[in-house]
Amino acid sequence: MSSVRGQAAIKRTGVNSRGFSLVEILVVVMVILIIAAIAIPNLVQSKMRANEAAAVASVKNINTAETLFLNSYPDVGYSSNLANLGSNGTSCEKPTSTNSCIIMDESLTSGLKNGYIFEIVGDGNKPTAGYTVNASPESSLNGRCSVSSSESGEVRLFVPGAPATSGKLSLGSGGSSCDL
Repeated sequence: MSSVRGQAAIKRTGVNSRGFSLVEILVVVMVILIIAAIAIPNLVQSKMRANEAAAVASVKNINTAETLFLNSYPDVGYSSNLANLGSNGTSCEKPTSTNSCIIMDESLTSGLKNGYIFEIVGDGNKPTAGYTVNASPESSLNGRCSVSSSESGEVRLFVPGAPATSGKLSLGSGGSSCDL
């Protein structure tokens, strides 16, 4: 009989030691929450900086497309809207000044890409002798810097509403300035 009691005692101690206690589960949850509290702001900031860098690259792409457009259609001058630089809903078999098919990225020629709104403003002359391309964040979660350029090719980053600085692309890190 002593052997039966031994097995019962083993079974009883095994039942009591299964699973995790509430305190152990709460400690694990707290550690996960602390890690998330540290990681999420860095993730959001990294996404904003990536969107800003993509906006700069897109503005440079538009500048190149504008130069190609001017060379292809000198009687029109520079394009005064983004749709003319793209396919504008055509198959690109016969490009014209309204569907030059230079930029094949339809999200960019639609004016909205990576959380930034892009627009081209012509100078109003015939042929168009100058333009300005602007990219501004759709919301403060997408980026904090706006990007601007013109036919000169100089790309400027700035914080909307902040006093203007040198107006040139700056690299590095800083508080209120736009850095990449």
